[in-house]
Amino acid sequence: MNRLYLDLETSPNVVLSWRVGWDIKIDCDNIIKERAIICAGYKWEGDKEASCIAWDKNQNDRVILEKVIKLLEEADEVVMHNGDKFDLPWVMARAAFHGLVLPPVKTIDTLQWARRKFNFNSNKLDYIAKYLGIGGKIKTEFGLWKEICLNYNHRALASMVDYCKRDVELLEKVYVRLAQFTAPKTHVGVLHGGEKWSSPLDGSTNVVFSKKKVTAAGTIQYQMQCKTTGKYYSINHAAHEAYKEWRAEKAKKEKKQ
Repeated sequence: MNRLYLDLETSPNVVLSWRVGWDIKIDCDNIIKERAIICAGYKWEGDKEASCIAWDKNQNDRVILEKVIKLLEEADEVVMHNGDKFDLPWVMARAAFHGLVLPPVKTIDTLQWARRKFNFNSNKLDYIAKYLGIGGKIKTEFGLWKEICLNYNHRALASMVDYCKRDVELLEKVYVRLAQFTAPKTHVGVLHGGEKWSSPLDGSTNVVFSKKKVTAAGTIQYQMQCKTTGKYYSINHAAHEAYKEWRAEKAKKEKKQ
């Protein structure tokens, strides 16, 4: 499984405004510098550490987009926190700006998982990570963005890169914990040439039949459990018959030995 963990840090628009406050309207004609991607943190599942690529000395994010697109081309799944509504639309908007094209992407949004399947007090990545006892984000203030975007401060940019990499590493740990309660989007066993009855989470054949279930439409499903992960999943009748044949053949071989 080429599972990619991805997180972006972005710059705000720089605008001209005669007033400030909560109830004022600033038109897009007031923009004097368009927002962009400051850096993109990423990590392949199995890598020891996260990596990060930042915009160039002219604050051009094209190099980031080119790298991210290559990563997306290689990924079977892309895990992000609020990625469906924030990170991916940002990548698409900036790719369109630079005349680049994205490949189709299969995303997993841990924010959507948190909202739909869990009852956390907060769905922020920092809170969930702390709640699960796996750490927290590096603290930052808005001044860091001003130093980077307005003063071209290289030390501030390096701090932003560290902040982004930490977010990616937290994201992976949160995903691993929450994935135990959700159905996988990709069947890892089939992806690597295995059987449909194998564990969809890790492709393991160390699985056992748990019980038979029947849907409201009368469809028979067979609940299985992966012994390596403890996770339950369901297979259809044909896959269950293939599983029984495999078990019988395995038993014959073991008896001969």
